[in-house]
Amino acid sequence: MSVAPAAGRLVAPPADIPADIPEAEAWDEHVSASACPACLAAPSAEDLAKSGDLKGARIMLSLPTAHCAVCISDVERELGRQPGVRSSRVNLTLKRVSVDAEAGVEPAGLIAALGRIGYEAHELDPGLLSATETDKRGRDLLMRIGVSGFAMMNIMLLSIAVWSGAESSTRDLFHWISGAIALPTVAFAGQPFFISAWTSLRGGRLGMDVPISLAIILASSISVFETINHGHHAYFDAAVMLTFFLLIGRYLDYRTRAVARSAAEELAALEVPRATLLRDGAEVVVPVGDLRPGDLVRVRPGARVPADGEVTEGHSESDRSLLTGESLPVWVGPGTVLSAGEVNLTGPLTLRVTAAGKDSSLHRMADLVAMAESARTRYTSLAERAARAYSPVVHILSFTAFGFWMWLTGGDLRVAVNISAAVLIITCPCALGLAVPAVVTAASGRLFRRGLLIKEGTALERLAEVDTVVFDKTGTLTLGTPVPENLDDLSAQDFAMAAALAGASAHPLAQAIHLAAQAQGIAPARLNDLREVPGYGVEGRFGDQRLRLGRADWVGAEAGTQTATHLKIGERAPITLRFTDHLRPGAEAAVAGLRARGLRVWLVSGDVEGAVSALAARLGIEDWRAGARPEEKAALIADLTGQGAHVLMVGDGLNDTAALASAHASISPASALDAARTASDIVLLGQDLEPVAEAVGVARIARRRIKQNFTISILYNIVAVPLALVGLATPLWAALAMSLSSVTVSLNSLRLK
Repeated sequence: MSVAPAAGRLVAPPADIPADIPEAEAWDEHVSASACPACLAAPSAEDLAKSGDLKGARIMLSLPTAHCAVCISDVERELGRQPGVRSSRVNLTLKRVSVDAEAGVEPAGLIAALGRIGYEAHELDPGLLSATETDKRGRDLLMRIGVSGFAMMNIMLLSIAVWSGAESSTRDLFHWISGAIALPTVAFAGQPFFISAWTSLRGGRLGMDVPISLAIILASSISVFETINHGHHAYFDAAVMLTFFLLIGRYLDYRTRAVARSAAEELAALEVPRATLLRDGAEVVVPVGDLRPGDLVRVRPGARVPADGEVTEGHSESDRSLLTGESLPVWVGPGTVLSAGEVNLTGPLTLRVTAAGKDSSLHRMADLVAMAESARTRYTSLAERAARAYSPVVHILSFTAFGFWMWLTGGDLRVAVNISAAVLIITCPCALGLAVPAVVTAASGRLFRRGLLIKEGTALERLAEVDTVVFDKTGTLTLGTPVPENLDDLSAQDFAMAAALAGASAHPLAQAIHLAAQAQGIAPARLNDLREVPGYGVEGRFGDQRLRLGRADWVGAEAGTQTATHLKIGERAPITLRFTDHLRPGAEAAVAGLRARGLRVWLVSGDVEGAVSALAARLGIEDWRAGARPEEKAALIADLTGQGAHVLMVGDGLNDTAALASAHASISPASALDAARTASDIVLLGQDLEPVAEAVGVARIARRRIKQNFTISILYNIVAVPLALVGLATPLWAALAMSLSSVTVSLNSLRLK
């Protein structure tokens, strides 16, 4: 284990570095203290002018823990206090903050400032983010719903006057006023359907919006015709009512299906935008895209590795948790191969580039996610598949009715058009369009109250089909916080000396010891010559005794299979301090609940075999795999899918994103990395994992409700269509019947609550 020195302290090289580590490589006298692991950041993300001069900085940071208006004011106020920051703006929907700063402002400083007030932040590359920061489509649909709803209420008031007995010129006047309100409303509010229908027709398809658009246009056209010819009935209210209900269905569908942004873009944006290139002995800052294999780059403590490469100089530890799921930093030295995206923790490194930019492992992982996402977008909902067969039938019935009544009435165009329009309206697939989104909305509300946020409209449908669940370990089934389990083996004095060593470090294990000492009221001992060997551990002196806390081979202890660090006091035998992670609340109940529902459960982790097998045994999971890299997790999902399984992936790390995106359905905790959350269909808002099992149960109920809604839609058409075909339903009554079927579907969906 290696630990970081206390903040602001320059640490001298140790007197007895292991023989295989040259003193010149072990330490750099100009290296300052490492930041805490939660605040580590990549180098600056400011834009480079074409001339190469820094003109200013547009810095984009993700804020995974921001959730309310107070967060917005806290973040913007704190950033406004930082030197060189001109302005900042938080987007709570995307959980990002965009910072306009002067040239030379480092994102690492801003991230550290936010960390001090309790906000986790990660740098994103603005140039790789194409997702809009505004929900334009959602606002557009809401605006059209508002306009059509307001118009519908006013037209209904005029219609009531007509129904109450208004005749001749008074009736015609009310019809003309209704038309003056309805026609602009339909032309404006119906655009989403008209545009979609026109696109379908140009592509040679009959989508769901074709009969919808035709019904709206026919209802409006007949109303104009009747008004001009002083008819007793005009159907402007039917046209606007139809538009209003269809827009509500479209908005429900949009809200339940919209995903904030592409996980592939988030992964790509986590790439370091700049690197420190060593050229003729001098350090030159260049865009990562300019790096070539064979280049030497300097990676300072606290910085993210900019490219794949091999360490040529320096010793340190690397945090690979975002890429591999390994819960502990790993020692690195000359000959060690690093991947883009890893975080250098404690010592300066010189790296010889082997792959950069689009060829890096991080970018390849982003490509994996992008391919998986594109495969998933081909999945169409049940309603869309049904409408594909339903739309041609609607048109055939309407045209058949028109031809039949033209023949039966001897060419009475007025009667034939009215009946044809009534058939088209009464068979309009509004209830069919609501069948899925209405259920998803109701189920989403129920699961939200249990701490689960549904992001993808077809997620529940797919979740109901799963028969296999794959869990990640660290940060998913566990909280990712190491806890010392055998501190009772230490005497009070030994504990005080361990606490003094650990207190100089931001290392996860050292922090766990430090916090345990504080909780038990153990005052750290006063040590002399406190110093650190990057990649090995921390040491000091207590009187004439030398103390060490760190790696097993550094202190002369035997390495085991369990997470541990080792304390060496003088000539005494080393003391091994073992650690366990907190099990996430509800983990045992979640696994038991899934197995009770007949699902097969897997545990797949990048952690060591001992830790994975112990957790699997504790939770009763028979199938597990340790030491799995990101591509191996994705390969396991592919293998299970190839065997006919429908897999639910539950994970939280960058290493899980490809598996999350390629699984049949996916869930990630709110504490997960931004990219993992965006790759998943469902986000677990709280710490309790038990709702995961409930989500499967609710999804299966939702599937039954969807089937019931389809049945209602079919029965409605069996009863209503013949009435329209024989001329017993006017276009207005057809619109009312269509609305009644939609309300029935919605009420059936609400039973989920």
